[in-house]
Amino acid sequence: MDVGADEFEQNLPLLQELVQGADFLGLDIEFTGLRTNLSGSQQISLFDLPSEWYLKTRRSVQQFTICQIGLSVFSSVEGESNKYIAHSCNFFLFPTTFGILDSEFSFQASSVQFLNQYGFDYNKFLKHGIPYMNEEQEKQIKHSILTGNWRVRSSLDKDQMKAVIDEVTRWLHLAEEGDWMTLPGIAGFQAFEVQLVLRRALPDIWTVLRDQAVIVKKVSRQHRWYLQNTSSDRESCWKEKILLSARGFSVFFQMLVKAQKPLVGHNMLMDLLHLHEKFFRPLPESYHQFKRNIHSLFPVLLDTKNVTKDIWKDLNFPRVSNLSEVYEVLSSDLNPTRDSGPVIVHASKCERYAETKYPHEAAYDAFLCGSEEKTCSVLLKVAHLLLWRVHGAGPTPEPSFPLYLDVLTPYVNQVNLIRAGVPKINFSGPDYPSIRPPILVLSVRRWPGVTEQQIYREFQSLCKFDVRRLTRNQFLLLTNKFKDARSVLREYRDHPTLQVSLYRYWRHSPDVRCLLQVCGIVTAWALLTFLLGRPGP
Repeated sequence: MDVGADEFEQNLPLLQELVQGADFLGLDIEFTGLRTNLSGSQQISLFDLPSEWYLKTRRSVQQFTICQIGLSVFSSVEGESNKYIAHSCNFFLFPTTFGILDSEFSFQASSVQFLNQYGFDYNKFLKHGIPYMNEEQEKQIKHSILTGNWRVRSSLDKDQMKAVIDEVTRWLHLAEEGDWMTLPGIAGFQAFEVQLVLRRALPDIWTVLRDQAVIVKKVSRQHRWYLQNTSSDRESCWKEKILLSARGFSVFFQMLVKAQKPLVGHNMLMDLLHLHEKFFRPLPESYHQFKRNIHSLFPVLLDTKNVTKDIWKDLNFPRVSNLSEVYEVLSSDLNPTRDSGPVIVHASKCERYAETKYPHEAAYDAFLCGSEEKTCSVLLKVAHLLLWRVHGAGPTPEPSFPLYLDVLTPYVNQVNLIRAGVPKINFSGPDYPSIRPPILVLSVRRWPGVTEQQIYREFQSLCKFDVRRLTRNQFLLLTNKFKDARSVLREYRDHPTLQVSLYRYWRHSPDVRCLLQVCGIVTAWALLTFLLGRPGP
């Protein structure tokens, strides 16, 4: 089900009810871009500590915005064993533009092409997107609205607003008291904004919002004074309504936070960064503060990328590169529990995901995180498979989501981290130590002026390494595959100009070598002083 600005407010009570009754939520987000084109040391790297990776990625999150959020709400069916109903929604979002709020964001060409390839509707994003803001922006706009210190800067810009005022003014000259006119196609908080501007500009009119339109009525000034002071439709009430409408999706975000339901995603770290930045607060400079904030907002996180990556190794499943391929493997004969998992039924407005695949549509990907097209979900399939492995040939207890959550406990709050010094982030404690292959050191002979890019290209045909200069003629090499490290050590064992060996801190670190040189000099001077100071025979 697609939800834009026109449908959002009327669907909000239903959405709140669904979330409150859910067992877990599946989430996927689409962005206008993924990463800024940073160069050199600002690019993310396998050498990065999680805190370094976070600071680099933070810049990208601040530059791009969310265009679509997919949410699948999963609830167990009462009275039926291991059966779930899934409600899947696509929310098209667009940053709030009102008063002092006028966000700037970028598009990345590759991201636009990628979403176009899968039929993403940019008109729904740009024309019908639900507004949103974070807590800091809400404080700014609330202060401006309640103090009356605001100015027009919304989807109805100054020229459009002037055209509306001119149209009403022309009509007003010819209208009799009691006549009315309609301004169609104005809804949401823009409708309140139009009414505020018209009432301030024209003292002999009154306005009413009705059926996606603003009704303007000509009244006497005495009647206008009476309406202003007795009507339930006073400006003071409007200001609260304007703020509520301008907050848009942020209202629902607070509902999600308050519900404290398990949140499921696939490779969801970028999703979490954007949720924090766009709906909670601007991302802090402190990586550890970011972790604490996310854990407070969503105490139970499950990243299906991290879960499947772990069990794939144990079960010798074929390599997969995306969520749809994960689903296909779990639905094949390779999965010993293929025919015994939970059953998923689709809510009445979400059946299209049961019949057709919509890869990289946010609600479909969110649905796959928690659900499967016909029988069961990626998350539930994996949990069912883990439950089967725990009990082996013995009797398996009646499956339920709390039981599934128990077997998933080792993976709770462990979120996959792409291209960094550690493979995942632990949101409920210290990060785990690296399990990456060892760092290699490359010593270069007879290749003056060699650069990191040239070294990268030298090894590119064999395997993919991140390269970092250590000294003028030495470079560090790091890969995330043990077999690649072994391959390079073997292939370059007797190379005439490029010598590769394991990096040893005490042997190769420039700091240690400098310290040893200083110690050597001090020792030599001390020895020389001692010898020169000795009396002769």
